[in-house]
Amino acid sequence: MRTSSIRRTCAALAAATSLALAVTACGGTTKSDVKKESGSAAPAGEADPSAPTKKGLTVGFLPKQVNNPYFTTADKGGQKAVEALGSTFKEVGPTSATDTSGQVSYVNTLTQQQVDAIAVSAQDPGALCTALKQAMKNGVKIVTYDSDTKPGCRNVFVSQAGAEDLGRTQIQLLAEQIGYKGEIAILSAAQTATNQNLWIDYMKDELKDPKYKDVKLVKVAYGNDDAQQSFQQTQGLLQEYPKLAGIVSPTTVGIKAAAQYLSGSKYRGKVKLSGLGTPNDLRSYVKNGTVEAFELWDPAKLGELAGHASVALASGQITGKEGQTFEAGELGTYTIGKDGVVDLGKPTVFDKDNIDDFDF
Repeated sequence: MRTSSIRRTCAALAAATSLALAVTACGGTTKSDVKKESGSAAPAGEADPSAPTKKGLTVGFLPKQVNNPYFTTADKGGQKAVEALGSTFKEVGPTSATDTSGQVSYVNTLTQQQVDAIAVSAQDPGALCTALKQAMKNGVKIVTYDSDTKPGCRNVFVSQAGAEDLGRTQIQLLAEQIGYKGEIAILSAAQTATNQNLWIDYMKDELKDPKYKDVKLVKVAYGNDDAQQSFQQTQGLLQEYPKLAGIVSPTTVGIKAAAQYLSGSKYRGKVKLSGLGTPNDLRSYVKNGTVEAFELWDPAKLGELAGHASVALASGQITGKEGQTFEAGELGTYTIGKDGVVDLGKPTVFDKDNIDDFDF
């Protein structure tokens, strides 16, 4: 993902073909959210970057929800990394994305089983903390991925992408499609959604660049991450602004609903649509010309990076301190940022040339 082009994509955001996945994509934690939580990354001993990579470790992956296409893809990435490094991968987790007590039980079980590391996508930033801190006291290294806990409850958070990248690249992608000229609108989720508003702030800042002098943002509409409301908001935007050149929707629910409306209207192929979506949600709309390109992070690479970080922690190569670096195989070298956060990189752009390479 670090080698992609402008590929600049609730999921998880982050993301989904199902409601649970859509909530994941839009509700996942990004680096900017971490700053709002109290505490710093869990302290640990000194790191030895030259320490050999330990083999025979056991790394447990605990997603928000098992059998969820997004997390199945992410955890397969984790399995790829862990097994390539000579260790054992195991996945456990609740069948409901809101079963926080179930996640706590799985943390306790993995701790009792004396795994070397746990990679967890937290359903709640604080609810897992007591169990995770106990795990760390028992020598278990903790990585969060996709959705974070409070920083003091884990060693490293593997973030999908920085909020700034997610905001700016959505404008860059849409502007390319409309030839840097015309009226555009934003179809967001809830008016109070923290991530959405942060991304929109970066979108507006990106638009200040002189290269967008002929692009005008006319409205920010809110579909409340409801398919029907988002569909109606899209219809309303086109009635209010008949010359609209493009819509950017930074929510998987919104972009799918907008694509559904545009696909059955006279605007298909004329009004460009981009934002954050999943390949499975938008594949048919890419193939029928409604959507040219959109973006999201690649969950397989997110899981893969979490796997590498878990093994590096368990090997003593890193502790989660800012400035430390570690190797992540073909993904490259990563540097740990403030509060133990590691950004996967720029979002991945999906279009007709690559959309069939993904299944989530």
